[in-house]
Amino acid sequence: MQTSVRILDTVPVTHNVRHYRLERPKGFGFSPGQATEVSIDRAGWQDKKRPFTFTSLPDAEILEFTIKSYFDHNGVTNELWSLGAGDHLILRDVWGTIQYKGPGTFIAGGAGVTPFIAILRHLNATHRIAGNRLIVSNQTEKDIILRDEFEAMAGLDVLWTVTNDSRSSLLQERIDADFLKRHVQDLEQNFYLCGPDPMVKDLRALLEGAGADVGNVTWER
Repeated sequence: MQTSVRILDTVPVTHNVRHYRLERPKGFGFSPGQATEVSIDRAGWQDKKRPFTFTSLPDAEILEFTIKSYFDHNGVTNELWSLGAGDHLILRDVWGTIQYKGPGTFIAGGAGVTPFIAILRHLNATHRIAGNRLIVSNQTEKDIILRDEFEAMAGLDVLWTVTNDSRSSLLQERIDADFLKRHVQDLEQNFYLCGPDPMVKDLRALLEGAGADVGNVTWER
């Protein structure tokens, strides 16, 4: 299935991230954490598909994606930056394996936080956010996505770390084995991972090596 939907507006999030708010086709459903393959409905772009996660609440009147654009090459995300209200995107079938299984720690690298946005928004809206934790690594403080929104979720424990921003007052540590020893004490909880493939692979191995049950670790397969 595929359908062309109109962009209602775009909202800046960071220097290279925007919300893309779209009309919602009748009967179009998804669960928090799920994604779809998206194309730009312009000549020469319709067959160039990229996976993006829905970041709106599942019962919202509109659809939303929160997308980071990469300006170093002429790809889909670079072209997306040129779009605005009235342009169209092509959406396809919904899929995804990052589903909420219960309270735990969400660990993300950069834009890898996007699959967690709808999950955490939904937990917050349904008063179930307490007991969850969000750990995100970015290169610099200005790269943090939705910092104010996450920090405003009462009951959500948030830990930011940056790896290339010496002027920042935030934690400046890479998420490695030593980081997990210092900052993650409960290895019996649920873990949710998203980020660059090498990071996710390393974190899965580190968590398992530290004693976490691999059955409690969720990632995009």
